[in-house]
Amino acid sequence: MKSIFKTILLLAITLTISNCDNDDGSADNQDDCNYAGFTFYDSQNTQTLIPEADLVTDFYQTSSNGPEIEIYKASDPGDFWFVTEVVTNNATGSGQLSVGGTIYSVNVKCQRAGTAVGEEMRYDITGGGVEAEYCVIIDVFH
Repeated sequence: MKSIFKTILLLAITLTISNCDNDDGSADNQDDCNYAGFTFYDSQNTQTLIPEADLVTDFYQTSSNGPEIEIYKASDPGDFWFVTEVVTNNATGSGQLSVGGTIYSVNVKCQRAGTAVGEEMRYDITGGGVEAEYCVIIDVFH
């Protein structure tokens, strides 16, 4: 009886460990982006998606404000852009987000931070009745 109980207990522990998935879609630093690029919801729950391939991400190591990120839509940089000085992992702060010409002052959380061309930046953005997420690759380092 003891050996059956031990076998069942070992099997239960093995199944529990092998089925553990901590990527629930809302955890910081999840392995995969829900959408590579820009995801935006306004107060009417209208969704805007811009693929990462259509965005340019500039990392400024030194600017008049210190390190900062600028992300903009290559074909329409005047209407779709984002600027923040939040550039380190798990840091929070503020930023400016322009969507379709409307500029929002937003709260920013950096969920993944890169510092070189080809590395990923991931942001969770809220405020002013909007919610957005960026999952982008650094294109230019200044």
